[in-house]
Amino acid sequence: METIDTKYFKEKLEEELKVLTEELEKIARINPLNPNDWEPIPAVMDTLEADKNEVSDRIAAFDQNTALVKDLELRFNNTKSALQKIEDGKYGICEDTNEQISVARLEANPSARTCADVGKQE
Repeated sequence: METIDTKYFKEKLEEELKVLTEELEKIARINPLNPNDWEPIPAVMDTLEADKNEVSDRIAAFDQNTALVKDLELRFNNTKSALQKIEDGKYGICEDTNEQISVARLEANPSARTCADVGKQE
């Protein structure tokens, strides 16, 4: 069994959480009704705007932001979870098998939740 340097991974995860937070804050805000949920910021719409193409472009941009927020939020939550696992002494343990996740896998994805990527979205 490999030894996991949790201090090293905690620093990596904290840096990742900082980057993810900065990215999310550019396109989303925390839902005031659920502080664990990020929601996309809608584009500012000029109600006097007559250009249908401009309105269409803004709606498309909002849809794209929505998809991006979902991806970033998933990574944000997995990173927070990994940091909590370090605090709980459970970091690097596969959620499916309870075996240790390889250091190489954690190096590639410090917030990995399972031993292997078997079609799960982490």
